[in-house]
Amino acid sequence: MTATAAHDHPPGANPALETFAYDNRIVRDFIIATVGWGVVGMAVGVLIASQLAFPALSFDLPWLTFGRLRPLHTNAVVFAFAGNAVFAGVYYSLQRLLKARMFSDVISRFHFWGWQAIIVAAVITLPMGITTSKEYAELEWPIDIAIAVVWISFAINFFGTIWKRRERHLYVAIWFYMATVIGIAMLHVVNSFEMPVTLTKSYSVYAGIQDALVQWWYGHNAVAFLLTTPFLGLMYYFLPKAAERPVYSYRLSIVHYWSLIFVYIWAGPHHLLNSSLPEWAQTLGVVFSIMLIGPSWGGMINGLLTLRGAWDKVRTSPVLKFLVAGVTFYGMSTFEGCLLALRDVNALSHDTDWTIGHVHNGALGWVALITFGSIYWMVPKLYKREALWSTQMANVHFWLATIGIALYAVAMWIAGITEGAMQMAFDKDGHLVYRDWMEIVRAILPFYHTRIAGGVLFLTGAILCAINVWKTISTAPAPLADEVVQAPKLLRDAAYSPLITDALAKPDLRERGNALHGLVERWPSLMITLSVIALVIGGACEIIPTMIQGYLSPRIATVTPYTPLELTGRDLYIREGCSNCHTQMIRTLRADVERYGDYTRAGEHIYDRPFLWGSKRTGPDLGREGNLRPMASWHYFHLERPRSTSDGSIMPNFPWLCRDDMDLSTLSTKLAVLAAPPIFTPYSAEQIRTAVDDARAQAKGIADELRKEARLKDLPDLEKKEVVAVIAYLKRLGTDFGKAEAKPAAATDKAAPVAGGK
Repeated sequence: MTATAAHDHPPGANPALETFAYDNRIVRDFIIATVGWGVVGMAVGVLIASQLAFPALSFDLPWLTFGRLRPLHTNAVVFAFAGNAVFAGVYYSLQRLLKARMFSDVISRFHFWGWQAIIVAAVITLPMGITTSKEYAELEWPIDIAIAVVWISFAINFFGTIWKRRERHLYVAIWFYMATVIGIAMLHVVNSFEMPVTLTKSYSVYAGIQDALVQWWYGHNAVAFLLTTPFLGLMYYFLPKAAERPVYSYRLSIVHYWSLIFVYIWAGPHHLLNSSLPEWAQTLGVVFSIMLIGPSWGGMINGLLTLRGAWDKVRTSPVLKFLVAGVTFYGMSTFEGCLLALRDVNALSHDTDWTIGHVHNGALGWVALITFGSIYWMVPKLYKREALWSTQMANVHFWLATIGIALYAVAMWIAGITEGAMQMAFDKDGHLVYRDWMEIVRAILPFYHTRIAGGVLFLTGAILCAINVWKTISTAPAPLADEVVQAPKLLRDAAYSPLITDALAKPDLRERGNALHGLVERWPSLMITLSVIALVIGGACEIIPTMIQGYLSPRIATVTPYTPLELTGRDLYIREGCSNCHTQMIRTLRADVERYGDYTRAGEHIYDRPFLWGSKRTGPDLGREGNLRPMASWHYFHLERPRSTSDGSIMPNFPWLCRDDMDLSTLSTKLAVLAAPPIFTPYSAEQIRTAVDDARAQAKGIADELRKEARLKDLPDLEKKEVVAVIAYLKRLGTDFGKAEAKPAAATDKAAPVAGGK
């Protein structure tokens, strides 16, 4: 059982066996949700990719801009498509591996409908601009609580099913499911500590560098424990099933599991290389990221060698085609991830489209292909059909997906390397070759067109999958909702000591190790405890010292909290998703310092909740924007219509900022929340009381400055408009520190876009 995929028990009449039924209905529901949300998420992805090449596709509608739709795309693909796929695979395989129905049908239904409700809430709130701006964690606090409740229900169902199992040992796939259940709960809770202001607004309890570290500890490991470990579990179940071969190596499975969950949790800081994160934390991120190649490729090898003697089946089985290609992409993506964590490579690749390509290599090549292969295996089994409605359509889907991924990856590799090289290029006299940002944008536009083509091909394949699944279901008899089977009752261990003694008595060291791990598998509480320890160590060793170091570090005297108007503008900047295209972290690299000004210090961001360092420079870094571009009128025209100030910009228009009035009704409450424990921003009671009046006074000053421009002098109520608050925020950036070091030459760079643009 431990070394091979479990075989489903057929129903029988043996009185020595217990009769029960698998719940297939919940599996079917999650499969349908996976396919449906997959098409939606990928369609939004094609749309926003098209908007980067053709910005007019935003149609000047606030809810249709790239900044608001990009988090919708990532949430739809990560949590709706991949999340539902995980649940479908877990509910299908767990019951069969443990020879037990799920712990509670009621909890299963609550889990399904609760998760779909969360996704619908994301679909509604994100285009409205209700967001925390933290990547993969954009949903606001009421939805965060709902996620925690639904995930806990899933955990109860998962561990409850293990408790009532009829199979003594836990098969390797269940180990990886277990890591997912524990890891995601830990990551979500720690990263979601926030103080509510209203139902749709909160502030992170972490600030600046601490918030960045916690976020990328979460962000990197959300990839690890939602997009890696559960899909490895699906690989370990469905690949041996489809190949009708045992897993290649049980021992390699053990090494794969424990090394992966221990090492992965340390790697998050590689997202913050060459930043103001403490050097020791960056080094840990690099070291453990490189170490990840061992367990990652160990898993890939274990999967591919499982096919020994079964390669003929790969040519005829679309299921195996998807699974084998998925495992291969897993190996490629993990190698690329280790490569991008090297400091010199990261200096070139970070904040460019190379990182975007890397993420999609994993999401489309690994996650999606494993998902499609698993679905094509499960659907005929659930409906007792010999095969899919159309095997040929599944094969066409495979080639569309493969070609689509190839186009996407190659386009983003070339675009990313081009961006990085142009940003870092110096001439023989030591001057930046490409100071005009639009030269970089023009150079990569052809590759954005290629990406659209790759995305369209992949989306077309997903639509074919939806048609194939629908036809398979609609042309089959009624689904076997309760699949009746039999299995012997599990006899619990009466005494542990003899088992341990027997394991330790094995003469061969390898046999002894296998025997001891076999005991861990048969005692789930021990395996859970050891898994928790392995997962907690890395995060605790990185986050806690950084928190202490940040608390004890001396403050920069000139850094003060945002004024009420600047805070309002910052919240509008977050609402529009500007950090999806702009960073606010000037790295310690010479090219960054030459282009933007002095590199960013950690102390500059102690009042930033959340941090807004971003992860992609579709437009330039704004960390010193207040020094580089202090003219209010430039910002006004650039936000209203970017191409009026930056010819060829691919930034969307933001006319509603110039049209809509600011909402200051909750401004005093915001300051009060920020001033209260556990945040303790130094706002006085008087500042909180007069927040609205202070904001209006500062807005009037900016409006008066704007009216000096002939085209704006007759605009009514200019001081009430949202654009004034955004301008106040942009004019503040970088002025607390390093003003003298800013490069004045960039201030005359007409083509460099600003807030929210490219």
